[in-house]
Amino acid sequence: MSPLSRRTLIRGAGGAAFIGGSAAVLPLFGLDGAKQNPLDCMAKDLSATQKQLQVSNWPQYIDPIKKASSTLKEFEKRTGIAVTYTDDVNDNTEFFAKVRNQLGSCQPIKRDIMILTDWMAGRMVGLGWVQPIDPAKVPNLHKNLIKPLQGRSWDPERKYSAPWQSGVTGMAYNAAKVGEVRSFKELLTRSDLKGRVTLLSEMRDTMGFMLRVVGADPANFNDTEWGNALEELRKSVVNGHVRAFTGNDYSQDLAAGNILACEAWCGDVIQLQFDNPDIKFVYPEEGTSLWSDNMLIPNLATHHSNAEEWINYYYEPEVAAKLAAWNNYICPVEGGKQAMEKLDPSLVDNKLIFPDESDLKTAFEFMTLNETQNKIYEKEWSDVTGG
Repeated sequence: MSPLSRRTLIRGAGGAAFIGGSAAVLPLFGLDGAKQNPLDCMAKDLSATQKQLQVSNWPQYIDPIKKASSTLKEFEKRTGIAVTYTDDVNDNTEFFAKVRNQLGSCQPIKRDIMILTDWMAGRMVGLGWVQPIDPAKVPNLHKNLIKPLQGRSWDPERKYSAPWQSGVTGMAYNAAKVGEVRSFKELLTRSDLKGRVTLLSEMRDTMGFMLRVVGADPANFNDTEWGNALEELRKSVVNGHVRAFTGNDYSQDLAAGNILACEAWCGDVIQLQFDNPDIKFVYPEEGTSLWSDNMLIPNLATHHSNAEEWINYYYEPEVAAKLAAWNNYICPVEGGKQAMEKLDPSLVDNKLIFPDESDLKTAFEFMTLNETQNKIYEKEWSDVTGG
């Protein structure tokens, strides 16, 4: 069986928010983010004299670092840079709370790289808390980044970010228990699914689809469209169609037949399919949510050039393939599929790791929210989901 992914262990670690339950409300973003100018918050780069690098990532999101053949160990051997690798990003909101006082007042957080999901990465870039990446130092990034991840609204030229791993949010169903589910609207309305459907507790994942259901663009919507989408979701909650809002908890319930269909992350479904081929992943007719977890260099990082060397290294196809073979999410590096042929041929044709452009032609991203929108929308979302 494939090793557990970081989303399996962490992103859904909060458990299910059952309708009518009393789950604690996640802290809402306030308006206290202090905007900075990255050029005024630069530290002296000590990379030439200090062959060190401090990396913060999510748990279980890199091939085992203690193995001599690991990608991290190979990086250290090749460059002479000693990496202090910490898996202390347990949640985007939690990590923001951990570092906002320092970054918001132009103080160091003693990290050279932090890895955060699109929406949080975009927020930090917008606040001016992230250093620009010299394109001359990361030629592999600009040469090998797959096309669907280029031109993202919050960093269109990838001046501040480099995807670590990527993935899609779609739907999954148990083919041994129920017929194919083709659209998100069908997931929320089909009578044979009532009460045996779960949706994700990540607001942007679920509401992206709900906006598509009401004919709005998740990348560019207004308050009225948001309200319409939320009302559609509320109806599915009130009538008992949606059983719960979950993290990755759907995995076990789907495999056991406790639920019949659900909103799902591609990496979780790959892992389920190793043991149960009846579990199917679907790109909904409304489209699919394409996301990334991104490498960022925070303000006042003291090993900027070492960080750029790390980024450039992980955009070598052979290195990227090795990482993808462990994580089972979309490889963001062009050439990774060809490199995988030598490493693990069984994964080469897995479209949840190496999707065709046709698979992602309807992919969408979620609009970057300003501070006020974020606070209001999170509150309204929580009121509907009970989360």
